[in-house]
Amino acid sequence: MRFRHPDGSTVHLAYCTNVHPAETLDGVLAQLRDHCEPVRRRLGRDRLGIGLWLAHDAAHALVTDPSALRGLRTELDRRGLEVVTLNGFPYEGFGAEEVKYRVYKPDWADPERLEHTTALARVLAGLLPEDVTDGSISTLPLAWRTAYDDARADKARTALVTLAERLDALQELTGRSIRVGLEPEPGCVVETTHDAIAPLTAIGHDRIGICVDTCHLATSFEDPHTALDALTEARVPVVKSQLSAALHAEHPRLPEVRASLAAFAEPRFLHQTRAATATGLHGTDDLDEALVGDALPDTTPWRAHFHVPLHAAPAAPLTSTLPVLKAALTRLVGGPHPLTRHLEVETYTWQALPPELRPRARAQLTDGIAAELALARDLLTDLGLKELP
Repeated sequence: MRFRHPDGSTVHLAYCTNVHPAETLDGVLAQLRDHCEPVRRRLGRDRLGIGLWLAHDAAHALVTDPSALRGLRTELDRRGLEVVTLNGFPYEGFGAEEVKYRVYKPDWADPERLEHTTALARVLAGLLPEDVTDGSISTLPLAWRTAYDDARADKARTALVTLAERLDALQELTGRSIRVGLEPEPGCVVETTHDAIAPLTAIGHDRIGICVDTCHLATSFEDPHTALDALTEARVPVVKSQLSAALHAEHPRLPEVRASLAAFAEPRFLHQTRAATATGLHGTDDLDEALVGDALPDTTPWRAHFHVPLHAAPAAPLTSTLPVLKAALTRLVGGPHPLTRHLEVETYTWQALPPELRPRARAQLTDGIAAELALARDLLTDLGLKELP
C-alpha cells in the first residue's frame, strides 16, 4: 500500500510474510497464492505491499538463478503484489516447532550473515517495482548478548562496513539503492535504540541504519519521541519501521494477571520480559522465567516481547502497547518530512497465541492480517497521509 506524505514523498506500508514462513522458493510462491493475494483482495486493493522473508535456501536459489528471480517478479506482478522491503533477521528455521535462541544465528560476527544479507540485497534490487529505486532490509542487532566479546565485535563491524561497500557497488550496477537496518531487540547486544547509536556511528555509512520495531521499543520501555529524537540528533537513518505491539501487564502482582500472562508463555518463540523501575530496566529472557518466584519486580508494569495483533488487544486484565506504536508513528511520519518511508506490519505470532485466540482456518488469518493493515492505514490517513491507488 502506498501513501502520499504531505511533503510529496511516497510512504510504503507492507505486511511481513514471516507470519507464514517457508524455507524454499516453492514455499514462497505458495505464500503469494494462498495468503498474500487473498489479503489484498480482502482489502479491496489493486496492489499490496509485502515484506518478504526469504530463508537462506530461497534467497540462494534466487540469487544464483536469474530465471528464478524473474519468475518471482512476474508472480508478484500477476498477483498484484509489490516488494520494497525484506525481513533479513531470521536466517532459516523460523517455522520450526522451537525457534527461541536459534533466530540469532548466524550473527554479524559470522561470515554467513554477511553473505546472506548481500544475497538479499541483490534479490531486492531485482524485485523493486519499476518506479521505486529505494529498498530496505531489516537484520538482527549484531548478536545475542552472550559470548559476544571484543573480537566478535570487531568482526561484526568489519562485516557491516563490507556490506555498505557492496551496497554502494550494487547501486552503481543496478541504479537501486538498498539500505540495511539493525533491529534493536531485548536481550541482544543492541537492545535499545540508544544502544544502536554508538556502533552505527562507528560504521559511519548511511547505507547501514536502524529498523525501529515498535514492539521491541515498547518492551524496553523506551519513549518513542525521546528515542527518535536521539537517532535524528546522531544522524542515524531510520531505514524502516516494523509496526507491532507488545503484551502489557499493568499489575503483575495480581494472581489473575499472572494467570493471563501464563497463557502467552509458549515453546516456539522467545518472549523477553521487562520491568522498568527507578533503578533501571529488569528483565528475563522469556515470559515463563518472569512468572517464577520474584524473577522480576512485581510492583511495576511488565511488558513482554509477544507481537499481539494490532487490531485486537488481549482481554483484560492485559493490554497491548498500541499507544506506543501510535506515538512512534506520529514521530516517524507525522512531521513535515517522514523519518522513514518503509513501514511493515509484523505480527508473526498468530499461531503462537493462546489456543482460543488463534485463527482456525486460512480465511481467519487473512481477515486478521487485513484488519491489522486497515488499522495501520487509518493511522496513516489520520496523520494527513493520502492513500494512493
